[in-house]
Amino acid sequence: MILLVTPAARASVHGNDVTAHRWRSILTELGCDVRVANGYEPGDYTALIALHARKSADAIRTFHAEHPGAPIVLALTGTDLYPDLVTSGVDPAILTLASKIVVLQSQALAQLSDEQRAHTTVIVQSMPDIPYETPRHDVFEVSVLAHLRGVKDPLRTAEASRLLPADSRVVVSHAGAPLEADLARLAREESTRNPRYRWLGDQPRTEALRLLARSKLLVLTSHDEGGANVVSEAIAAGVPVLSSDIPGSRGLLGDDYPGYFPVGDTEALAEALHAAETDRNGYYERLRTACERRHDLVAPRKERAAWSDVLTELSLPVPRPVAS
Repeated sequence: MILLVTPAARASVHGNDVTAHRWRSILTELGCDVRVANGYEPGDYTALIALHARKSADAIRTFHAEHPGAPIVLALTGTDLYPDLVTSGVDPAILTLASKIVVLQSQALAQLSDEQRAHTTVIVQSMPDIPYETPRHDVFEVSVLAHLRGVKDPLRTAEASRLLPADSRVVVSHAGAPLEADLARLAREESTRNPRYRWLGDQPRTEALRLLARSKLLVLTSHDEGGANVVSEAIAAGVPVLSSDIPGSRGLLGDDYPGYFPVGDTEALAEALHAAETDRNGYYERLRTACERRHDLVAPRKERAAWSDVLTELSLPVPRPVAS
C-alpha cells in the first residue's frame, strides 16, 4: 500500500488535489494499492508520495519514523520552489528524507542543488484530449481558471480587458473559488462594472473544462506556478494560452513560445489579447500551432511511463506493463 498525501482539501477541483487523484489513478493502473489522505494516517505502507514539501512536512517526518527505510517520493509544488526553497520555508531536512524528488516541469530543476537534481525526475501533468466545444460566435471568449488567491493575480485579465478598443469583442469568463475575501469582493465589483468580465465563482471540474474547451484563449496570470494543471488542460483541449512569463509556464510551453507577457503587466496583456483576437500578423495562429506542437507532452501514456520508472527505481512491486 502506498500512502499519497496531499495538503489540498478534498472538495478542491484544481491544483494539488487534482494532481493527487490523477496520480492515484495512474498508480492503481500500474498495479499499486493507494490511499489518499490529507496528512499521515497510520497503516502498513510500502512507500509515501507527498505533495508539497512545506505543508506535508509533518506527514513526511511521521512516515519516516514509523516506516524507516521505506522510500519517500516528494513532489515539489510552485509554493515550494518559488521564489526559492529557503524563502518558501522548506525545511532542508525534509529534502534529505526524500528517496526521490518529483517536479512538474523542466525549469524547476534550476531551483535545486546539483545533489538534489541527481535524484529528481520531471513528471509533466497529463490530460486526455478534452472534447471540442463550439465557441461562442457573438464574442471572443477568453477563460481564466484560477482560484482567487494573490499568487494567481486573478483579476489581471479583467483589468486588461478594460484597455481594449471599444470595438473589441473580447469577454473574460473566470471560474475560481473565493479563497481570499478581499479578492472575492473585488471580483464581484468588477463583474458589476466591467461588461467584458464575468466571475462565475467556483465551478465543478466538468463545467470548468467545458468552459475551457469552448474558449478561444486561456489566460494564466500567476506570479508563480510549479507546473499548472490548467496549462496541460489547455493543450489537451487545443486552446492557445497567454501566460505570464514565469519558469512554471516556460517549462511546459518552451522558451520559444510566443504567448508570454511580463508578470503583472496589464498593458502588455491587453496588447496580446487584441493581437490574438484580430490575429494580427498571424499571432493567434502562431499561438495555436505552438500549443499543438506541445500536445504529446501532456499525453497520459508519458505520465504513466514516468511513474512506472519511479516505482522500478525505488524497487517497489514491479508495475504492470505500460502501453505504448
